[in-house]
Amino acid sequence: MTSSSASIKFSMEEMKLIALFGDITGAEVRDCVIDQEGDRVIFVVSPGHLGLAIGRRGATIKRVRTIMKRDVDVVEGAETPEELIRNALAPAQVKSVKVQEQPSGRRIAIITVSSEQRGRVIGRNGRNIGRARILAKRHHGVDTIAIA
Repeated sequence: MTSSSASIKFSMEEMKLIALFGDITGAEVRDCVIDQEGDRVIFVVSPGHLGLAIGRRGATIKRVRTIMKRDVDVVEGAETPEELIRNALAPAQVKSVKVQEQPSGRRIAIITVSSEQRGRVIGRNGRNIGRARILAKRHHGVDTIAIA
């Protein structure tokens, strides 16, 4: 992750959730976001740990949701904003992700998807694109994600 990840401070609740998630799944957790608006918890796991977190046929993540009594999303971490955005939107197929620095200093990610994948990228009530926005901002300072 970038230097911004090193400066992430966790609340006591987030630290408890990270410990619980790690104990249940065996996955290495890099980040935990309590998304009040989306009524869910988003965990970012180290690259290669997504399979551990999800489990065979989703059994592990179902157990986590039952124990935490919350909706839980898991995203595989990445070093670049492009890859993190792509991972946050999985399983939707994203053609490309380009991060541009505006003259104002704002960072904008433009993602290109096929018309068939557009709904999947956005998700019900904007949940999928919302997850990508939260993580891109928190880890890489990306202010906006636009769909082309």
